Amino acid sequence: ALVVAGVAYLAVQFRNHGFSAREEPLWLEKVLARHARKIATPVGAKKLRNPYPVTAESWAEAREHWMAHCSTCHGLDGRGNTPIGRNLYPKAPDMTDSETQGLTDGEVFYIISNGVRFTGMPAWGSEDSPQSIWELVAFIRRLPGLTPDEMKPMEGVGAGSGSEAKAATPKPHTHAPGTAPHKH
Repeated sequence: ALVVAGVAYLAVQFRNHGFSAREEPLWLEKVLARHARKIATPVGAKKLRNPYPVTAESWAEAREHWMAHCSTCHGLDGRGNTPIGRNLYPKAPDMTDSETQGLTDGEVFYIISNGVRFTGMPAWGSEDSPQSIWELVAFIRRLPGLTPDEMKPMEGVGAGSGSEAKAATPKPHTHAPGTAPHKH
């Protein structure tokens, strides 16, 4: 009965307000989206641990990768305050938020590798090597605590406060075997 009531509620809302990406998602949509992400991630993925140590070099490579590929939607600072991030439906998540940071490393790895259906999150597992994705996972963990000194090299790549800066031409990073680098 609860599911039928929820579907009926959504049907009335969509009929009266349309199905525009400009609207803020309804509370029920947010709950359903979070639940869908939760059940879409296999239990085994949640238990994965990052097999690569974080080094100054791997962190720098992940930062360059983030600036080139992730900041378009998630912003340089990870908060999603970009023209694309704000206008996705659902909006790009704030990577510094406790809900995102509360995901396990394996869940973040799985999401980057496989994407999330019905959102703007593409699957990068066929484009990027597992090591490159694990480096991004470590970088995402650092986003909430980035210091001004760590943000400075990122902010120099374009106009804006850091969230809306445009990505510069990145340094090469490791792609999955047999794939071509992304276009920037």
